[in-house]
Amino acid sequence: MKIAVLLAPREFEVVDIPVPDIEPDEVLVHVAACGVCTSELDIWDGSADVGGFPRYPGHEVSGIVEKAGEEVVGLKEGDPVSVWTTGKGFAEYVAVKAEHCLSAGSVPLDLALGEPLACAVNAVELAGISLGDDVVLIGAGFMGNLVQKLVALRSPRHLIVADTRSDALARAEQLGATRVVNVQSESLSDAVRDLTDGRGADVSFEVTGVQAPLVMLGNVTRMSGKLVIVGYHQGGMREIPLADWNYQAFQIVNAHFREEATIMRGMRIGMRLLTSRRLRLDGLVTHHFPLHEINRAFQTAHEKPKGFVKSTVEINGAGAH
Repeated sequence: MKIAVLLAPREFEVVDIPVPDIEPDEVLVHVAACGVCTSELDIWDGSADVGGFPRYPGHEVSGIVEKAGEEVVGLKEGDPVSVWTTGKGFAEYVAVKAEHCLSAGSVPLDLALGEPLACAVNAVELAGISLGDDVVLIGAGFMGNLVQKLVALRSPRHLIVADTRSDALARAEQLGATRVVNVQSESLSDAVRDLTDGRGADVSFEVTGVQAPLVMLGNVTRMSGKLVIVGYHQGGMREIPLADWNYQAFQIVNAHFREEATIMRGMRIGMRLLTSRRLRLDGLVTHHFPLHEINRAFQTAHEKPKGFVKSTVEINGAGAH
């Protein structure tokens, strides 16, 4: 089978290796698509200390069950699934525990992005948004869009989305934001104060992974409100005005998760919403690449051209099953 291996920074090569064998509790999945995750970009460009090369990234997998182990119950050949795996997802096949596969139902496989959806679900669940809350979301990229869609299911009073890109803000408005703010030309703090009668947001999400929005969080949130850090902060240290955050008695929520049980719980919730059509990801996968163009998929995710939301590498007929 073919698999993409990162041999050096910005240097993928597609090589041939044997199709993996499966254990009795595993399934062999014929991969349809694998998303390019922001958390992999620093590995790709060499800015992360990952302990050398080669590397086998790829963890946002969907596909069709090719074969099920003898102990597997509830999955069979031909079933469309969303998969959680820790790597080697940019390949024609992956072998994974059956319990790490969830039904994709009739969802097109390029949109059956259960793993990133799990991250967003767990972030919103941990934030504990209540009906009628005022919510600020800084960052309108792919993960920001997922968080926005899930927050909307909690029926906030105001859902204010901020970014620096006009196309991203236009998309956030189409997704139902009650107010969008381009922070390059408008004060987010002023906009939030105006909408909340000077009180500030109950919950504020940072979904960018860069320094400036961390400071903004405290400026737009009410005393004893929640600051939720969803962005993946790569490369170097970050600074926060901790004295002010202490005084304001903010609840600081680190919305990152490493426990398998937590990840799978979020993925189960996300896929239930997706397969029931309570949640849709239509229009959020904007750039599609074949396996042999995986370098271009990562380059595009790194550069984020106008209109970009998400890159996927499509391997075996994504979007149809």
